[in-house]
This record gives sequence, structure tokens and C-alpha cells, in this order.
Amino acid sequence: MGVLNNKVAIITGAGRGIGMETALLFAKEGAKVVVNDLGANPDGSGHEKVADEVVAEIKALGGEAVANYDSVDSYEGGINIFNTAMEAFGAVDIVINNAGILRDKTLFNMEESDWDAIMAVHLKGHFNCTQPFVRYIRETNRLNCRIINMSSVSGLIGNFGQTNYGAAKAGIAGFSRSLSMEMAKYKCTVNTISPGAATRLTIDLMKAAGREVNPDDWSQGPQQIAPIIAWICSDEANEITNQIFHVSSGTVGIMQQPAVIKSFKSEELWSMDQLNQLMPDLVEAKKTHDKEVEEKGKPS
Repeated sequence: MGVLNNKVAIITGAGRGIGMETALLFAKEGAKVVVNDLGANPDGSGHEKVADEVVAEIKALGGEAVANYDSVDSYEGGINIFNTAMEAFGAVDIVINNAGILRDKTLFNMEESDWDAIMAVHLKGHFNCTQPFVRYIRETNRLNCRIINMSSVSGLIGNFGQTNYGAAKAGIAGFSRSLSMEMAKYKCTVNTISPGAATRLTIDLMKAAGREVNPDDWSQGPQQIAPIIAWICSDEANEITNQIFHVSSGTVGIMQQPAVIKSFKSEELWSMDQLNQLMPDLVEAKKTHDKEVEEKGKPS
């Protein structure tokens, strides 16, 4: 018996990469899977029914799965994806918001359409696919469900040429933090993954950065992300919510989230002279904190 036996999971962008590996592992662990994928190119253009291939592979393994081809960038698409699960399996326990595209350009050269497309698929896509699920949880009082959202170091730390993508991914982290509070009464956990893996969205970027890409190396591939997602969706993780897990290069870690490191209080309006003294002290405190976190975060 798998750790996800009889659970019903919706996985967006599951036709390739991280989504596909997650769908296959979920099926092996006993879950029934909705394989959603528009089948688009990395920039969101075009479409082909790659979801069918993943469904066929799952069925060949003896699992249960259905395909859905709706785009997450529309509200109607999110509802259709949810309804596909209800019609096929009669319930939903897990939603994994994985679908994504890239439109990388510096802000100098970015078109409005590049910004809007990224926001529609990533940030609004999370809303579109999650709201039908949380409303279902509230209406049926379905407990112990799971929501997994996909952020990125591009949004949590930053990356050149990805102001659109970084803004969306930072927004997803904020979306997850607030949603985890809203869903606590239903014992529904909400966690975020910051993945690092060689996929069709990232391989060219990795090569451009001078990194060697070996498709046979599991520690580079999307298959390393899937077990972490599966574990967070298992009963072992019932009490784990509002966390960001970073998974990359064969390592798994937990990331810090925004918090005040050091502060000063004044009984009067701040003067420029006071700030000349205090602000450098705050910045130095942040640098010291970052060094400590960097040391503690090294893999063991």
C-alpha cells in the first residue's frame, strides 16, 4: 500500500518535467491522478495532448488517471480542471499547482504581454486552480487535504532577466502563507516548493550559465522533486504547513521566511541624524544574519 493510497490528486502542468514525475510517483503510491497539461511550448504558445502520454503510462503501471487539457490561466479552466477530478473520481484531496511558462527578458526589453502572460499562468493560475478546491473543502468539510504551490529562487532570492517570473513566484509564496492560515481550521496544509531541476524550461538557462547538464543524473532532474512533494502530501506531514522547501542538486532544505532581524524604537519622529546612525547598524545585522543562515543551510 502506498503512502497516498486512494487519494485523488490534481497536478497541473503534469505532461512533462516536475509535474510528470510527480504524477507517476503519486500513481505508484496509490493516488488517482488528474494529469492536467495544455501541452504548450515553454513560452506558453501552441498545444499538444502530452497529458495523454502520462495517463497511458500510469495506466500501464496499473494506476488510475485521467487527462485534462485546460489552461490554468483562465478562471473557467481552473473550474474545468477541478470538475474533471470530480467527474472521474468523485472527490479531491490534493492540488499541486505546478504549471508554468517562461518569458525571460530584462525589464528594459519586456513587452506588456510578457508580463501579463507570466502573471496569468503562474500567479493567477494558482488562484484559478485553488479556489474551486478550497470552496469544495469548506462546503463538504473535507479534512486533511493538501495544497502544494510552486515558487522559485527567482522570486525568493532574485534572478537577472526574470522580473516578471520573480514577481509572480514571490507572489505565490505570499499567497501560500495567507492561504495556510485560512485553511488551518480544515486541517488542510499549504506548503511551497522552491525547485531546482533541469527541465525544458530551465535547461537552456543552465547551459547559458556554463553548467553541464546530464539527463541521466537524478540529482539534476525533475525526479528529485517528486518524492518531497509526495511526502508532504502523506499522513506523515499532517502538522506541516506554511513552509517553503527548497529541493535542488540532490539536497532538500527548509527556507527562512520574512521576519524582523533587528529593530529600534523611537518615541519621536525619526530624524536624518538618527537614521544615519541606525540604518547602517540594521544593514550590518542583516549581513551577519545572512552569513549565519548560509552556514547553517549547508547540506549535512
